[in-house]
Amino acid sequence: MPGIDAVTRGRVLFGGDYNPEQWPEEVWQEDVRLMREACVNSVTVGVFSWARLEPRPGEREFGWLDRLMDLLHAAGIGVVLATPTSSPPPWLGRLHPETLPRDEDGRVEWWGGRQHFSHSSAAYRRYAASITEDLAARYAGHPALTMWHINNEYCTYDWGDEAAARFRDWLRARYGSLDALNSAWGTAFWSQGYGEWEEILPPRHAHYMKNPGQVLDFKRFTSDMLLECYTAERDIVRRHTPHLPVTTNFMPLWAGQDAWRWAEEEDIVSVDLYPDPRDPFGAQHGALVQDMTRSQARGPWMLMEQAAGPVNWRGVNHPKPRGLNRLWSLQAVARGADAVCYFQWRQSRQGAEKFHSGMVGHAGEAGRTFQEVKQLGTELATLAPHVTDRHSIADIAILHDWHSWWAGAHEGRLSTRVDLADTLTTWHRALWRAHLATDFAHPDHDLSAYRLVVVPQLYALTDAAIDRLVAYVRGGGTLVSGFLTGVADQDDRIRAGGMDARLRDLFGIRTLHEWWPLDEGETAPTDTFDGTLWSEEIDPLPGAVAEAVYRGGELDGLPAVLRTGRAWYLSTLPEPDALRALLADIAERAGAEPVLAGLPDGVEAVRRGDLLFLLHHGQDPVTVDVPGSHRDLLTGDVLTDRVTLGRYGVVVLAS
Repeated sequence: MPGIDAVTRGRVLFGGDYNPEQWPEEVWQEDVRLMREACVNSVTVGVFSWARLEPRPGEREFGWLDRLMDLLHAAGIGVVLATPTSSPPPWLGRLHPETLPRDEDGRVEWWGGRQHFSHSSAAYRRYAASITEDLAARYAGHPALTMWHINNEYCTYDWGDEAAARFRDWLRARYGSLDALNSAWGTAFWSQGYGEWEEILPPRHAHYMKNPGQVLDFKRFTSDMLLECYTAERDIVRRHTPHLPVTTNFMPLWAGQDAWRWAEEEDIVSVDLYPDPRDPFGAQHGALVQDMTRSQARGPWMLMEQAAGPVNWRGVNHPKPRGLNRLWSLQAVARGADAVCYFQWRQSRQGAEKFHSGMVGHAGEAGRTFQEVKQLGTELATLAPHVTDRHSIADIAILHDWHSWWAGAHEGRLSTRVDLADTLTTWHRALWRAHLATDFAHPDHDLSAYRLVVVPQLYALTDAAIDRLVAYVRGGGTLVSGFLTGVADQDDRIRAGGMDARLRDLFGIRTLHEWWPLDEGETAPTDTFDGTLWSEEIDPLPGAVAEAVYRGGELDGLPAVLRTGRAWYLSTLPEPDALRALLADIAERAGAEPVLAGLPDGVEAVRRGDLLFLLHHGQDPVTVDVPGSHRDLLTGDVLTDRVTLGRYGVVVLAS
């Protein structure tokens, strides 16, 4: 199937969601003029236009879209054409109320917002396929069309009756028999045994805790149903345009979608990214999402949405200071993005997102936001020939699995303070602060190319995944794991001993006596650092090395960090500086080196191929030692041995 290079053709795609149906057509000419000024070469059209395209059932109004496509093509701007199915028109909900999702209490989620569709509704799928079919047939040969964008931010749940029927079908296919289902769900507990398939419902509102196995499978089911919606529309547009790539945009680390599986069904992996400008680790959040998306794509990827200024959905929505939009955009390019796009082109004057920024804000072309967008567009056009054929390589892989996340998030866990997304972020942040390049990987991936594999937390693991981790270490790799790893199997059944025996042997654990979660503000002191969030009462096997030992309290003298050969186990979460130092030390022992040594605080170094990006996340000037002579591709300047970076400064160095 075609990939992103079929669209970029040596360029970095630059543009964003364009919603011209919100504006009179005389504004369109002005939009195109400004797009050309800003070096925009790609816009996404039609994401929320279903009611405009099909104002009444079966009617089609394509004339406005015909004129728009022709206008954009004449201006040399490519179109990413979206199927409009994420926001059905009001008539669909009125005529077919079964298309509306139900929440856990059975309440209808009505039209008037967006994403008001049931992924399991046959009527919704029928109408979605119909509008997709007609769009693809009409525009398949249009010269402006460069790729397809299916739906938008798939994120709906449904606990309704039609979803219940589909859930039972999904369970039949997964388990084959009620005996197998009852075993997987552990229904002998609380008299939950099922004797007929019709007795099974989605995990709706319950008097007390729900069955964890049922909840886990419902999360799997929801991801699969949404994926069915995506692939159904994808297959329609592919039939008409097999030469064009297809994507849909992920929300980063959204808990409802197994992005590893979804990425396999996309020609281009794309993501929406909105760090908080006031977050001191906003750049690290961006780096995490970029690393994960690049890893899912296994190469170049697409930044489908970001904000040129403030968003409108935080409690307080701050604008981006001067230069920050440029910095974060070039950070994405450094980490493999071949497309830098926004929501949206022109800031809306009405509707729910009128205070969400656009590339052209309410201040118009004279506004700072648009002037910075113009500068960025020019720089991306300059940079594009040098980056689009270069790829990033990392020696370290961080393991993450949505199914393990789902299993570990059940109601009856030992500590609600333990959140997988937070733990993953904390470990990635430690590696990022140590200037160590990272990929993400699934436990089922081939890990042999990595010097170091990092497991912040994998609560539930299959037997095959455990065998793969053991074989990785036996084959010479270095593994470091956090607590609550290998606790359960794929059915959320606790493994004998509280951790799989193969992992206990690998890490040098003879007995895991008890888990000791920590309260807010409580620490677990060791001889070298303070542990946070969690601690464990473990006895080591002979020959295991306690790299850190608890001091005081019930765990006094017991190992906090245990090592056997190249396998490390952390039974607590070290405070941030200690975790950074520990992971940096383990990486050095494994032969994984920082991208650039001796960097000042706030400066990030990223390699894309043989290019070195230096990104300054502060406002005060800093100087970085970079031995040798280098050319900055953004300015053409030749820099020798030292580079000075100003406020939010970026250089892209070629030797």
